[in-house]
Amino acid sequence: MSKIWQHPFVNLFKHYHVEEWKKSSKEGEVMPVMDKTLKCTVYRISGSIPAGNYIQLPRTSTQSLGLTGRYLYLLFRPNAGKYFVVHLDVVTDDDLVVRISFSNLFKEFKSSSTWLQLPFVCNAAKDSVDHYTAPADKQAKQGPAPNSTKWTVLVLDFQYILSMYLNRKYAYLKNVRLCANLMVKNLFTSDMQYEPGISLKKAKDTGLLAHGVAPIPREMSFHLPKGDNWCDLYDYIRFPTCGSKVPFDSIQVAVSKKVSSSPQKPNPPLGMLSPQRVEPKQVHVDKKADERATLMGNITKPKKERKHRPKVTAELPAVHLSSKDPSVLVGQQGEVHVFAKDKDDVTLHRHDHKSGLSTSTKVTTGSPPMSKQFNKTLKPDPILALRRIVGFGGFSTTEAIWSMDGTHIIYPCHSVVVSMDASNGVQKFFLGHTDKVSCLAMNGNGTFLASGQTGRLSVVRVWNFQSGQCLAMFKTHVHSLFALSFSVSGRTLCGVGKDGHGKNMIVVWNTSKVKRSGDVDVLAKAHTDVDIVRVRVAPFDDLRIATCGRDNVRLWRVRSGQLRSAPVNLGDYHVAEFTDLCFEATHHPSRDPADRLILACTRSGHIFEIDHARVSVAHVRRLLPVDKTKEKSTFRSGSGISLNCMCVNASFCATGSDDGMLRLWPLDFSSVYLEAEHEGPVTAVSISNDGLRILAGTTTGNIGVLNISTRSYTTLMRSHTDQVLSFSFDPLHRNIATVSRDRTIRVWDVQTLQQLYDFSTPQECPCAITFHPSLQCFACGFESGCVRVFNIASTSLVAEHREHRGKVTGLAFPPNAQYLYSCCSMGSIALYDASHEGYQVMRLLGNAVAKGNQYAPDMLSVSGDSKYVAYVGPSEFTVTVADGKSLDEMLRIDITSMGPDVDQAVIDTALRVYFSPLKARQLLVVTTTNRLLRLDSRTGRLMNEISNIHRSGCTSIDVPSNCRHLATAGDKVVKIWDYHMRLDINFQVFIGHSEAIKKLMFSPDMLSLISVGEAIFVWDFFGTGREPAPKEGRSPTKSFLAQNDGSTPFRSPVRRSLNLGNSLVPRKGAPKPTTPDKLDDFSTMHMIQNTDSDTGQSAEVLIGADLESRTEEEISTTENEDAIPETLGFSSRVKPHRRVHTHSTTTEEDEDDLVPVRLRSSNNVKLKAGIAGDNLMPKTSMVTDNVRSKDNIGNKARPKANIVREDNSPPDISSMELHNKPSTHRHFIRRENDSILAQRRYIAPPNQAGLKLKSVLGYNGNGRGNMVWHADAGLFAYTSGCVAILEDLNTGSQRHLIGHVSEISTLALQNDCQTLASASGASGLTSSQICLWEVQGAVCKKVLSYHDHDIVCLAFSRDDRFLISVGDYRERAIVVWNIMDYSVIAASKTALPVHSVQWDPYATNEFATVGEKSTMLFWLLDETQERYNLNVHEATIPHEIIASKQRVQTDVSLTCLQYGGDSVLFVGTSTGVLSAWDTRHNTCFMHWEAETSEIGVLVCRFGSSRLITGSCSRNLRLWSMYGVGELRLAADNISNQASGKGLVMEDEMPLDGAVVSASFDDTMDIGVVGTDAGTLWYINWVERSCVRLVSTHTMKITDLAFGGQDLFASSSEDGSVRVWSLSEMEQTVQFQIQQQSCNCITFSHQLSQSAINPDSSTQRAVLPKLFAGYSDGTLRVFDLGKVELVLKMHPHAVAVTAIATSADGRVILSGGQDGLIAVSSPATGMTVRVINDHKGAPITDIKVSMKQGDDDVGFKSPSVWMAAGADRRVSVWTADWSSDKCEMIDWLSFPAPAFAPDGTIIKKGETSVFDLLPPSLVQFSPIDSDTIIYAGYGMQKQIQFYSLSQKKAARTTAVTHWPTSIDVSPTGHVIATGSTERLVKLMDYTEGSFQDFIGHNDAVQLVAFTPSGKLLFTVAFNEIFVWEVQV
Repeated sequence: MSKIWQHPFVNLFKHYHVEEWKKSSKEGEVMPVMDKTLKCTVYRISGSIPAGNYIQLPRTSTQSLGLTGRYLYLLFRPNAGKYFVVHLDVVTDDDLVVRISFSNLFKEFKSSSTWLQLPFVCNAAKDSVDHYTAPADKQAKQGPAPNSTKWTVLVLDFQYILSMYLNRKYAYLKNVRLCANLMVKNLFTSDMQYEPGISLKKAKDTGLLAHGVAPIPREMSFHLPKGDNWCDLYDYIRFPTCGSKVPFDSIQVAVSKKVSSSPQKPNPPLGMLSPQRVEPKQVHVDKKADERATLMGNITKPKKERKHRPKVTAELPAVHLSSKDPSVLVGQQGEVHVFAKDKDDVTLHRHDHKSGLSTSTKVTTGSPPMSKQFNKTLKPDPILALRRIVGFGGFSTTEAIWSMDGTHIIYPCHSVVVSMDASNGVQKFFLGHTDKVSCLAMNGNGTFLASGQTGRLSVVRVWNFQSGQCLAMFKTHVHSLFALSFSVSGRTLCGVGKDGHGKNMIVVWNTSKVKRSGDVDVLAKAHTDVDIVRVRVAPFDDLRIATCGRDNVRLWRVRSGQLRSAPVNLGDYHVAEFTDLCFEATHHPSRDPADRLILACTRSGHIFEIDHARVSVAHVRRLLPVDKTKEKSTFRSGSGISLNCMCVNASFCATGSDDGMLRLWPLDFSSVYLEAEHEGPVTAVSISNDGLRILAGTTTGNIGVLNISTRSYTTLMRSHTDQVLSFSFDPLHRNIATVSRDRTIRVWDVQTLQQLYDFSTPQECPCAITFHPSLQCFACGFESGCVRVFNIASTSLVAEHREHRGKVTGLAFPPNAQYLYSCCSMGSIALYDASHEGYQVMRLLGNAVAKGNQYAPDMLSVSGDSKYVAYVGPSEFTVTVADGKSLDEMLRIDITSMGPDVDQAVIDTALRVYFSPLKARQLLVVTTTNRLLRLDSRTGRLMNEISNIHRSGCTSIDVPSNCRHLATAGDKVVKIWDYHMRLDINFQVFIGHSEAIKKLMFSPDMLSLISVGEAIFVWDFFGTGREPAPKEGRSPTKSFLAQNDGSTPFRSPVRRSLNLGNSLVPRKGAPKPTTPDKLDDFSTMHMIQNTDSDTGQSAEVLIGADLESRTEEEISTTENEDAIPETLGFSSRVKPHRRVHTHSTTTEEDEDDLVPVRLRSSNNVKLKAGIAGDNLMPKTSMVTDNVRSKDNIGNKARPKANIVREDNSPPDISSMELHNKPSTHRHFIRRENDSILAQRRYIAPPNQAGLKLKSVLGYNGNGRGNMVWHADAGLFAYTSGCVAILEDLNTGSQRHLIGHVSEISTLALQNDCQTLASASGASGLTSSQICLWEVQGAVCKKVLSYHDHDIVCLAFSRDDRFLISVGDYRERAIVVWNIMDYSVIAASKTALPVHSVQWDPYATNEFATVGEKSTMLFWLLDETQERYNLNVHEATIPHEIIASKQRVQTDVSLTCLQYGGDSVLFVGTSTGVLSAWDTRHNTCFMHWEAETSEIGVLVCRFGSSRLITGSCSRNLRLWSMYGVGELRLAADNISNQASGKGLVMEDEMPLDGAVVSASFDDTMDIGVVGTDAGTLWYINWVERSCVRLVSTHTMKITDLAFGGQDLFASSSEDGSVRVWSLSEMEQTVQFQIQQQSCNCITFSHQLSQSAINPDSSTQRAVLPKLFAGYSDGTLRVFDLGKVELVLKMHPHAVAVTAIATSADGRVILSGGQDGLIAVSSPATGMTVRVINDHKGAPITDIKVSMKQGDDDVGFKSPSVWMAAGADRRVSVWTADWSSDKCEMIDWLSFPAPAFAPDGTIIKKGETSVFDLLPPSLVQFSPIDSDTIIYAGYGMQKQIQFYSLSQKKAARTTAVTHWPTSIDVSPTGHVIATGSTERLVKLMDYTEGSFQDFIGHNDAVQLVAFTPSGKLLFTVAFNEIFVWEVQV
């Protein structure tokens, strides 16, 4: 166990808290200092005597560290000119303490039996004086450390040191003493060897990671500036190393000698720390004497003259993944092939496991490798170039400046800085920011441009303005940077932002070296509480700064590294909101440079003239509108011009104001020279250097220039002010129309991008738009569901329709312009007649398209011939192709049947549809798993797929009319693809967008591509053959998949089928593969179509080898060709290459040709071992002899090897790699859970425990096979979370098996029903567990641990001697356990994930497994040898099973299996096909389509003729299997599989979810079935009934409430409210609200005292009403007596978070996410009062006291209630609801740190941070009406008892974890709390003592006592535990 916590390494300083000096000690001069090189705190140990100045670990020498790591890593630097000593005490395995000391004081190596002294030779830094003055033969210096020593990582191999010098074995490190003089950063111990300067990818590629060598971890690494080499800055010393040292046995840097002509030993390879031992060589001496004499004679006789021979390779060179030797190839099984001829052409292959792409390069071994790359990429490169961006601002519209020459305007557009030529509008771009640019600044001569971005990761970039090169990028040390100012000289830069506490922080940087070296240093910084909105650096002094803000103007100065400020005395004008300031432009030579005026403007229209030298106000003026200039007004009277910005030159001042006016004033502001009116407030003003033009920017997104000389105004650009949602092309007039969230529709000219028209819709937001193909009008859809048609020429409304109820998600005209289609988010689709004015509605269909807003704006797609329209619907799982004239359904395509080859844990759904151009006749579908499916638009057949087109989803797609390219948008990037995917790198990536791209589209002339999102981006497209224009300024950054090495380009998909397993010599031509591997890229396929008719024509499919024989010219596409190259998707079962015809009259012979060839088995073939999986246990070696048949096992030929291949080809090693999550529902995938069980907890003894677990409500529907029922034994067991429950079905009593730490995945019961096995995966430090429980005593007998991840299935053998456990997809291990001694007797690893396992009931040592990609393995546990051996045989799967539903063979998984009678095995698939197998020959003799979806469960009993199937379609079916034997005989006679005729489905029963477990009795009449909805059903086929036994919520439970003595209710995020019987612990009623989350519930206080029993008497009790709050802000009232919804109220605009009813039941108190509390009447449904005292923070709790207030607490009231907010504020109220009175009597506010428990800084005003904090919880004390109990986030973890009369906390009780829920027992003696650490804590009310209780599998979010106080309910996710209170 000691090694487990020490893996992978131990940080000694962190583990022993060196900074506290409690577990360690220091002596002498030891102090922490900040090191400038490492940029972190280190410890400096100094002093004249090393023995008196040291750090020692542990504190005393009598203690021991006990660290077993083989390597010690010391991060230190010797002090210059000083000596240092380090002592290390290690212990050997015979408990001998040995001291290892090293120092630069030692001159030579000395040793004794207990002491080793090693000299340390210091190394001089490169290019230092010591480096050049050192002797030529060495750079290291003995003696004191040189002046230029570097930080060093010293690695000591204790194991080798003790073995070499003392011949002893290392055990552990005892203590460490670091003596003066040195500086130390840290100490580490580890069993891993870490290397600096290598990446994780390189470690994997070179094989170092497999040998225990890894990149140096982050904690162990030194600071490395960008672009520097690690080895140039630091030293890495390994001792010992392979190399000679002077002096010998010394510690020093290894010196790599230059290569000379004499042979030398090569330097040690990377990863080799210690010298490697050489195996002893064997010398054979058994030869005869005469043979030895002959041999000696041959050696000693004279040698003949050598003849010319061909070159022969003398030895095998070292080969690894980065080998550059072209004469070496690595085969599939790791073998090395060396080609001796230096003129042979060799093809090098490399495979990138991350990208899934491969490379292939042909080189000549006799000559240097050619530099030309042979991989095919998309041409031209780049294929796009960003031409123009239409947009201004993003963060704000206050930044717009002139360039120094006055030719360009510089402004930000979201994350892009744009420089636009004011004369012609040509733009260049400064790209690199990752967030919105918030500020700009330029130096005096215009050479440097600085831009800063806002957000948490605020950075500043300094650019060379002329070249566009980024000179420097540095962090700002502040958040939300909002102001920058450059000095005139460009030597200093000043910025203002927010610090971690929300205060303003001003920073000054030194930028004098930015052009030479790119270095930027901080000169000074300061924090301030004053408001700052603008900052300016003085033009006369780089170190003087002026700032302004609300109520202040300050002058700053940098002096001696300090930034000091002086406030300007504003006098009577101290209340003013300053918005801008600038320095006076004119200056007289006779005056002091600092004697200048500063002009500042305010919102009230005042202009302040501030004397800089005197720091005072010299003059104040107020600018008034024209009609008020003659009025006399005071400072606060009148309405002045609200000034936003100003700019001054030597002649005049320009101001911008809220009234939209740009005004020019003389410097005395006596009158207005010139003014220009704008549409919105002017927020940016800049004067050109010549003073003739003024730049203005407005909040409406406009940028314009006022020419003073001509008095003309030019608008350079207009833009949207919010996100652009969609756009459309006008093909006739070269216009585009856009719609935006700013509620405008704008029409633009494509060439100039000038705005032509602007349609404003202030009441509705447009969301979809489409142009009419032939008329100058467009149709627009709105979020209200309205569809309007506008005429652009007349700017009039043509038609308006309001058929839709939801947001318009699709809008399209067909090319023939006869119709208009629209659809909405509520599922309706409409067809309009566009041929007549008015656009009459022709047809409206409801629930036809998928519901939801995620499909906007391109839900619809119309084919190029206008005949068809495609959309996602009627559900998200299907795509429908309808007739374009009538909307009649023509074709429906099920997307779920086209399962992704990349395994997914969720069912795939459609997201986008798009008809490709007419010549392709394809329908493109984008799915939620980021796949692009290509379907035949006529038949719906899947033609191919592209996986992972984007990481986070594709938002738009478009194809140009020539069908050569494909454009996709997603991940904020634009990708251009080769449409036919014929290249090695099929796409190029382009960045520029900072937000999600809403839509992209090629222009009709294919010369441009437009993408919209936060702005409008216009790209030049060069895919049509035109050359890219010469680059001006900066071009958009392009990126694509990089190659592995410079010499190994990507290999084409066609060449990936090359197999070197059968031939050692490379071929010039590509051979035809017999067993293709699973392709991670795409094969190529051609579809040759006949376009004479739409349907009924045959298509020829060319697969594989025929395609390879074609030339590139033959497979290229021209505009006149109808042959569209296609790609074949992922498939591991591609047959040998041949042509097949897809005509409807396909012959039987042609069908036989479709049989896939992958793995064949034959009993007369010599078998090879070690293919299916390597043995994981050393004792279970594979058998490699020939096949032996055992006659005593049913004459079955059981091979003793792993996999039989028909061609005896080597195995596919790549398939042994890590797999992604399987897409099959059958495979167990653990629910995501971030909680961790508390390591420190107090568990009381059972006899002293205050709680006892009574019942667990719920069943884990996420498990697989996690329920067992044995009818004869009466055993019923199932799981919930990490608890297994044994329940008596007669009495309902439960016994609980608690011992697992993580979620239980599966159960298995022995045949004698004595032992139950449960399995769970690894969690944290706890490994996987297989618990064996004794059923009678409910105690754990043994815990088995082997697997590294989850366990998917368990199975006991027939005689209960063996247990099989199967690991999940990450491990794929099959382990056989001996139950007698609980040992592993055999283990193997499969190539593909296994889904299910079953023992053969007719044999004790045979079992079968099924898994991914139709893998079916028959196993034999061989017990005839001394050791157990696992032999495996892979069965051949008939192609009809795989391709029964789809023509294209995709990866079909075998999901479940079950043995039946008479040697029959039934197997289910992921496509619903059920097959029957003859286990005597391991062959399939029949199959049929039993289900429409995946079959997850099969049940069949010995001797029964019935079979039960459970599927994902929520169906349970009963099949009659009479006549299976006759069908098998018939199949044997005709040598063909039977089709399943004669089978009868006796019955079918629908359930509430996919079936995950099932158990039936021997007659198969009754049983228990579990579904993934968390329900266990009792099934009775005879009575055709199903009864719910156990049920639970499927999602997180949000609240619990009790109604009287026998009812309680629970709510969940799935929108359900369930009412339970407290006495029976069973669900009685369920209310379900779709697409909403029920957040809180409560009962009315009107429950009758009589018991609730309908059969007891005629006088039925009055059932209470149930109130529930939902995420849409509604309250719903349910009547339990009528079992119906009686009232719905909507008092909140946001989600309801808390609810309570008053004591008299007159009102409902509900709190919302926004902090508002609504008081509603349940009688009328009206909201009678809204309380906004908590506004801004979510309401977390509302409690109502059942007791009235009295005089003892200072008030008297009929009712008292209180509310708590997430901001830790509690309000207490008294109310008399009968008189409509409600008054606050107390307001409590509890302090808390400025950061969350996880360290996140809490910013003022951010509501999102409340999710990171523990909730604020309140309770009324049931025994003291004066006390309020509060728990929440604070300075300490505690519960506070607040006294209402004393107005303070009377006492506090400390807790060990932050409470997530709290409740007080009605008896008042105990308090219960829950925590995120899965603990239930029971605390004494008065004393504060507590006990912890475990059992939950997730964070405990709810605890609640019953009204009697006898039971406690606790909830974690969807688990409900019921505890008996025993105190």
